Amino acid sequence: MSLLTRVGPLNLNATKNVFLSAIRYATSVDVSSLSFVVQLKTSAQEQVDYMLVADEDMPLVVADSEVISEVEMGLSRLLLLFTELLVSVPLESGIISEADENMVLQSLLDIEWMCNMLSKMELMRVFVSSWFNVSGKILSAIESEKFDSIMWGVKLKLIEIAGKVLDAVSYGNVILPAASRVALLKIWLPYMRKMKHLLDLKVGEDIGFSHKMNETLCESIEGAMVSLVSALPSNDQAEILSDWMMKAKQLKFPDLSEAFEVWCYRTKSAKRRLLAGFSNVDEAAISL
Repeated sequence: MSLLTRVGPLNLNATKNVFLSAIRYATSVDVSSLSFVVQLKTSAQEQVDYMLVADEDMPLVVADSEVISEVEMGLSRLLLLFTELLVSVPLESGIISEADENMVLQSLLDIEWMCNMLSKMELMRVFVSSWFNVSGKILSAIESEKFDSIMWGVKLKLIEIAGKVLDAVSYGNVILPAASRVALLKIWLPYMRKMKHLLDLKVGEDIGFSHKMNETLCESIEGAMVSLVSALPSNDQAEILSDWMMKAKQLKFPDLSEAFEVWCYRTKSAKRRLLAGFSNVDEAAISL
C-alpha cells in the first residue's frame, strides 16, 4: 500500500503548494550576490518552468485564485525592486560598477522570466497591466542624464520586454481599451526609436559593442506597432502618425508607412461616403 501511495496520482494541493513555494522564491527580492542564493533562485525558476510544461495537474493549479494572487504579488515585488535599483544605483563620476550593473540587469531578467512564465500560464494580461502601470516610472529613471552613456544592456532588455507587451496587445492576446493602447504607444514609441538610433551609433563606433537591436526584434516591434496604430480611432492614428512623419527622416525606425497608407485609404473612403451622404440629402431636399 505504501508503494501504491507513492506511485499514485499526486494530490492537487501538494502540487499547488510546491508551485507556490517555487514562485515565492523565484520572485524574492534578495539582492545578495552570494552565488548559492542566485543558484537557488535560478533553480526555483527552472522548477516553475518544468512544472508548467510537464505536470498534468498544472491547468487546474494555475486557475486557482491563490496562485494568481501570488503571481501578481511576485511580479509587483520584482517591478518595484527594479525601479528602486534604477533610482538608487550608486555612480562615481558617471561610472557604474560591474557588480551594480549586473544586479540591475539580473532584476530585469527576472521580470522577463515572469513575462515568459505568465505567457505560458495564459495570464499575460497580468503582466501587461503591471508593466503599463510602471512604464512611466521606468522610463523616467532610465532616461535620466546619469545613464546617458552606460547601462546599454539594461536599455536593450527594456526594449525586448516592451516589444513582447506590444506584441501581446497588438494581436489581441491581451485586450486594452483604446485610450490605454494610445498611452502605451506614446510611452514606448519615442524611447524605442531613440534607442535604436543610439545603439546603431554605438555599434558603428565600437566594433566590440554587442548591444544591438537585431533584425528580428525590429521587425517584430514594427509589425506590432503597425497593428496597434491601425486599430486605433482615426484621430489617435493621425496624431501618432503625424509625429512619426515629422521625425521619420532623422530616425528611420520604426517604419509605420503601412499604417499611414491604411489611414489614408480609410480617411479618403470616409470622406467619399460623407460627400455621398450630403449629395443624397441635397437631392432629397430638392425633390421635396
